[in-house]
Amino acid sequence: MLDLNSLKTIGRYEIGKKLGQGSKGTVYLGTDPYIERQVAIKIYRLPNDNVAKEVKKYKKKFFTEAQLAGRLLHPNIVTVYDADLYEDLCYITMEYVDGATFDKYCKPNTLLPVEKVLEMVFSVCKGLEYAHQNSVIHRDIKPSNIILSSEGQIKITDFSIAYVKRSQPTLETGIFGSPSYMCPEQIKEEPITERSDLFSLGSVLYELLAGLKSFDGENEYAIMYKIVNEDPPQIFDLRPELPKIIGEILDKALAKDPSERYQSAMDFAYDLRLALHDVQNTPKESLDSELLNYIQALPFFHNFTESQINEILSVTDVIKVEGNKTIIQEGEIDDPFYILISGQVVVRKGKKVVTTLEKGQCFGEMAYLTGEARNASIATKNECILLKFSSTLLDGLSEPIQLLFFKNFTQTIIHRLSGST
Repeated sequence: MLDLNSLKTIGRYEIGKKLGQGSKGTVYLGTDPYIERQVAIKIYRLPNDNVAKEVKKYKKKFFTEAQLAGRLLHPNIVTVYDADLYEDLCYITMEYVDGATFDKYCKPNTLLPVEKVLEMVFSVCKGLEYAHQNSVIHRDIKPSNIILSSEGQIKITDFSIAYVKRSQPTLETGIFGSPSYMCPEQIKEEPITERSDLFSLGSVLYELLAGLKSFDGENEYAIMYKIVNEDPPQIFDLRPELPKIIGEILDKALAKDPSERYQSAMDFAYDLRLALHDVQNTPKESLDSELLNYIQALPFFHNFTESQINEILSVTDVIKVEGNKTIIQEGEIDDPFYILISGQVVVRKGKKVVTTLEKGQCFGEMAYLTGEARNASIATKNECILLKFSSTLLDGLSEPIQLLFFKNFTQTIIHRLSGST
């Protein structure tokens, strides 16, 4: 068996000082001599098991982190470069981030300014939104898995127990994650979703603001009991100076029922941005600019340029609507149409549900195009963020933008007609 303490190289990589030790492996600072760059090397030891089936299973688990994180290329996610086996060891090489994990800023005497905390968690939301869009759920969001670099960048790391939605069911049963940051459904071994990560992130936000864990106890069982059955101490009892919206954000992120939580990381980020606006009195223009990259990734805007989206954001309304609220009423004469930024809406004709629309889709465009009464009712299934357009607004946009809207309306209508036949 190889002695990690005396190991100087692994594969082509030179091993330097130890950066950290976890239950799943040890992380070292390393060097890639081929391209002369520093890397972080996470080394796992294969189980001392004579059963070939178990060793094979462990290897498969090990490569999960490399396969998942390696396909996630985002400024707020640590980049994975390589993964391999070396004698009785497995190792992953990844981007080395010089900085500190969020743990450092979760203690009463090292708390950061509120606006800095909101900016940091906003960046985590951006990384999680990207991962979730790629069907990856992290399942272990906690302060020690998020890094604030010396240059001020936020990086999510450690996808070792992540889950790929719609993949083959290869995950073993049991409880995964770190007890203080688990969501109720993880503890109860119920299905997890993107909202599970958002509960964990809510716990991280609470700790960054309070300097205390949202759920703590004498042992893991006491902690898990509190997560399922109790609410955390009110943040205003610890930080009475915080704006009201921060309490509302924490209440929503830490809701026991997943349907009452934020439905997407984008939804979470939107409220963080509003809170940041309250704290810093940030002008609307700078808030709108944060939406740009996200909106560019929505299907409806795939053929719009950045400058065209900026023009749209300068005049349109971005609205947030609670779940189970009617947006469009069948039979009414009105011309606004909408594009879903996040959430879902349900389309009904009479009492019959026709379809459910997802983020990136538009609705209400037929009444705008024809000038006729609405032929269906549309209500939010859960909390939604929408772009709202009127005929006056669209008519005031430049001609190339109007043409793109009409082109995409046509494609949307054709797609819906083809799906109904």
